[in-house]
Amino acid sequence: MRTLDGETGRDAPKRVLLLGGTAEANALAKALGDLPASQLRVCLSLAGRTRHPSCPPGIELRIGGFGGVDGLLAHLIEQRIDHLIDATHPFAKQMAAHAAAAASRAEIPLLKLLRQAWAPMPGDQWTVVEDETAAISALPFAARPFVALGRQHLSPLALRPDLRPVLRMIEPLETRVHPKAEVILAGSSRTPGEETAVFRRLGITHLVCRNAGGLASYPKVEAARQLGLPVMMISRPPAPGLGIIKAHVSEIVAHLMSA
Repeated sequence: MRTLDGETGRDAPKRVLLLGGTAEANALAKALGDLPASQLRVCLSLAGRTRHPSCPPGIELRIGGFGGVDGLLAHLIEQRIDHLIDATHPFAKQMAAHAAAAASRAEIPLLKLLRQAWAPMPGDQWTVVEDETAAISALPFAARPFVALGRQHLSPLALRPDLRPVLRMIEPLETRVHPKAEVILAGSSRTPGEETAVFRRLGITHLVCRNAGGLASYPKVEAARQLGLPVMMISRPPAPGLGIIKAHVSEIVAHLMSA
C-alpha cells in the first residue's frame, strides 16, 4: 500500500478515485465517507454538468474532465490512486472505456458499479432500439412522445419536425432543439401514479427512454405500462471487458474492505 509520501505501509489508507454523476455514486460516496479516514481516502470526481453538486462529509470533491485516457492515467499516477471505481451512468460509454484503459495501464484494480438493467414486464409495449436516432425514427407521424433523454442526446429530434415532443429538464435548455417541443422544468416524478398523471395531462402517446436501470427513473416506465403506451427503449452499450462489476453499493464497499 502506498502512503502519501510514496512509501509503502500496511496501515496506510487506500486512496480511491470514484467517478460519479449518478444516484448510486452519491450513495457509494456517502457509504465510503462513513468509514474511518484511516481506512480510505476517497475523491469523488464529477464531470461538472450539475451547477451545484453536493459531496458527503469526509469525501474530497473534484470537478471537471481529465482529458482522455492519458489525462486520467496521469491523475491516477500523480495522486497515487490504489483503486478506481467507475460509478458513471450505464450509458457513459466513453468514460467507461477511458476508465478501463487507464486502470489497466496504471495497473490498479478497477471496480464498476453498474445497476441492473430493466426487463420488460407483462403489459409493457417495448420496441428495443440501438440508439437515440433509431428511437426517434421509430415513432409514428405526429406522435407526442415524452422524450426522457439528457440534453446532449436530443439532436435526433431535428430529424422529425412532425413530432410534438415533451422534454422534462432540471435546467432550461440553452438552445431550441425542436420547433414544437414543450419543455417542462421539473424533476422526475417519484411514483408511477404521479408520472401517470403527468402523461395524461400532457397527452403523451409514446415514451422514449434509455434502459438506465435502477429505481429512481423507473416510474415513467411503469406509467407507460399502466396507460398502455408504446415505449422506444434504447438498449445499453456493452460493459467494458475489464474490471470487476458489482450491482450494489454494499458489494463495492465489501470488496474494498476485503482487498
